Amino acid sequence: MIIGLDIGGTHTDVVLLGQDGIIKNVKVKTDQEDLFSSVLNALDKITESVSYSDIKRIVFSTTLTTNAIAQNKVSPIGMIVLGGPGLDPNYFKTNRHYFVISGSIDHRGREIESIDNDKILKTKTALELEKIKHIGVVSKFSVRNPSHEIKIRDKLKDSFDKIFLGHEVSGNLNFPRRIATTYLNASIYPLHKHFFEAVKGSLEKKGLKAPIHILKADGGTMNFESSIDFPAQTILSGPAASVMGAIPYAGDNEEVLVLDIGGTTTDMAILINNAPVLAPMGIEIGGYKTLIRALATQSIPLGGDSIVNVINGKITIGPDRMDSAMIYGGKYPTPTDAFSIMQKINNIDNQQAILGLAPIALELGLPIQDIALKIIEQACNEILAKAFEMIDKINSKPVYTVHELKEGHQIKIQKILVLGGPAPYFKEYLEKFSKIPVMVVPKWQVANAIGAALAKTTCEVTLFADTEIGKVTAVEENFSQNIRRDFNKSDAIDIATKLLKEKVVRQGDGSEDFETEILEELQFNMVRGFYSSGKNIRVKVQVKPGLIKGYKI
Repeated sequence: MIIGLDIGGTHTDVVLLGQDGIIKNVKVKTDQEDLFSSVLNALDKITESVSYSDIKRIVFSTTLTTNAIAQNKVSPIGMIVLGGPGLDPNYFKTNRHYFVISGSIDHRGREIESIDNDKILKTKTALELEKIKHIGVVSKFSVRNPSHEIKIRDKLKDSFDKIFLGHEVSGNLNFPRRIATTYLNASIYPLHKHFFEAVKGSLEKKGLKAPIHILKADGGTMNFESSIDFPAQTILSGPAASVMGAIPYAGDNEEVLVLDIGGTTTDMAILINNAPVLAPMGIEIGGYKTLIRALATQSIPLGGDSIVNVINGKITIGPDRMDSAMIYGGKYPTPTDAFSIMQKINNIDNQQAILGLAPIALELGLPIQDIALKIIEQACNEILAKAFEMIDKINSKPVYTVHELKEGHQIKIQKILVLGGPAPYFKEYLEKFSKIPVMVVPKWQVANAIGAALAKTTCEVTLFADTEIGKVTAVEENFSQNIRRDFNKSDAIDIATKLLKEKVVRQGDGSEDFETEILEELQFNMVRGFYSSGKNIRVKVQVKPGLIKGYKI
């Protein structure tokens, strides 16, 4: 059996899955001020009368790191940045404790300028005076040669609790994004570490020792131990859970819009031929453009429990969620109350909803049924407008899925899949206003938790070879090896695939079936005078994202 747990803004959903399907599912209210208690409450309920030895793994999808960044509740950290030719690294400043020091590597990994050791010692002293415990170190071309980052770590490791190096956080080129990614990784580390160590410790005290996995932004998982060093990869794991939960219901030859409508927000994403669309460069969050591999998703502050107001004679929905819907004991009118008035919610007394919408009807001079319909129409149209705005943005650039580049492809939605608590209420109206067939995902209330539970472990390896220098490296994997001049692209793919298989076992639990695939394979001849002096080779391989086999849903 496996457990999938999705911590949403309104509710925490948890499912217990066996090979024949869902054994049990539970929904508890999320306490945003104490997510730890919400998780333990959900796990206590789902494991009642269950033998702990039968649980093989637990997968979390969490809003913890996303909310911390969005609300600027991150820890103060130090950043040490080394530049080189091009723009001054001060243009990419991330935070107050940001220090630029001398030392540079060129694009082929050769040292151009040595490190300024005096400046490092002065920076250390300044950070210690500010009681900084965690730092990030980023050198411009560290993905070609990480020696400067490593030297600085070795000089400072006895003075700080944790040091994050840019080349370990991401092996992709893009200096500004690597700085931002390293900064976020370091700044959310204390929060992430405290939360998951607390959860793990509590579960072990209960005797529940199943491996804990975390859902990442790319729709794959990593084990808890790996997530400690890469907490930024858990950003936006909530929307990723929605996508993974919808995948079984998208056709192989369909282009599908996925809408996860919760109480507080609506998350949206695209599937092409059953493969999620990817944000190719990396996500942007809190004003930071990163190298965090992620699905192309968008969240908007509109859900079933968003507050409905009238401002300057116009109906507004959200962005705040103040309480539950009035039909469930809340104090403010919501779209859910409007659905109740339209008789879309069974076995519920809608008198409170009528009382809540009556002042709006009076102010706008319309019958209460018309007001309810206006609220529903406006909510649906706002969701659809944002969804198609996202699609237009994706279509304005080369379209990437998690499996391939679709150069020149234009997404044309053929079906909409909806999940989340209010999904059945929205279906009819989304279909009416979009003119596109809409399907409610089976088990819509807990589909994200199912998606989290079944997601495969994913990871990637980027490898770079320079036959003129005679070196092949995969810096994220701490791998470097001398090579002969006849080293070729096929050799590079073989080494990268071997490293990938080792990595997925480290980051998973070794029990999953996985398929590898080549994402990128480039080879360029380097010419000096009239002769080829060597080859520049870059390959990227990944574990193919998807759902683990052997479980019915």
